[in-house]
Amino acid sequence: MIDRAHELPLIRQARALGISRGSVYYLPRAVPAADLALMRAIDALHLEYPFAGSRMLQGLLGADGHRAGRLHVATLMKRMGIEALYRRPNTSKPAPGHKIFPYLLRKLPVTRPNQVWAMDITYIPMARGFVYLTAVVDWFSRKVLAWRLSITMDVAFCIEAVEEAMARFGKPEIFNTDQGSQFTSREFTTLLIGAGIRISMDGKGAWRDNVFVERIWKSVKYEEVYLRAYASVSDARASIGRYLAFYNGRRPHQSLGRQTPDQAYFNALQPIPVAA
Repeated sequence: MIDRAHELPLIRQARALGISRGSVYYLPRAVPAADLALMRAIDALHLEYPFAGSRMLQGLLGADGHRAGRLHVATLMKRMGIEALYRRPNTSKPAPGHKIFPYLLRKLPVTRPNQVWAMDITYIPMARGFVYLTAVVDWFSRKVLAWRLSITMDVAFCIEAVEEAMARFGKPEIFNTDQGSQFTSREFTTLLIGAGIRISMDGKGAWRDNVFVERIWKSVKYEEVYLRAYASVSDARASIGRYLAFYNGRRPHQSLGRQTPDQAYFNALQPIPVAA
């Protein structure tokens, strides 16, 4: 039986019991209705004003009719896994035993699929709770290569998404993330290093490094999530899956010359030489 309070990580408990790691993440987190409404409002404001910290968000919430103290706003932001994105000196320190890797994408021309993959985690509201969504995205084509939902921000669901992406599409030269504890964990970085992938990490709180993935989350939320009220994790998984299939295969992007992510990805792949 999985014990979420045990010091052994969920991924290792699942392995020891011989069960799928994904099956650990099926029950949504229940939260009070008032907090859920507030979190939904915070999420929408964060997408519009990613530079806003808890003080500014409190003011914006108040202007929209939501009453909440600054500390409560800050607590909910932490629970949702979001923070203000802005320029600041990188004075953060990694968690004990976690290494922070340098940012490798500054001034780097990204000219082909599988040159750079990116990954992030975002909050997904439901009718009576919330879950987290993580996705692996090809930087060049905007194609979502793999994704997972989870009720926690444990590293296991991130690893599953990366493993699926590599099994289906090979591997990138560079893998970019933020400095979240999931991505700096030994299990996650070992997976990438073992595959011969160079690791790049955004400067903590640096808005410019995060803009690309934030745009994808904005599309997912305004075109799918905010139009629904998912009754269960399976409901959210099915509906988000349908949207991402549309996003990859049918939704044209102006920045891609009106191509879909699938078209941009597959059309630009280098042909495999045929032996004579």
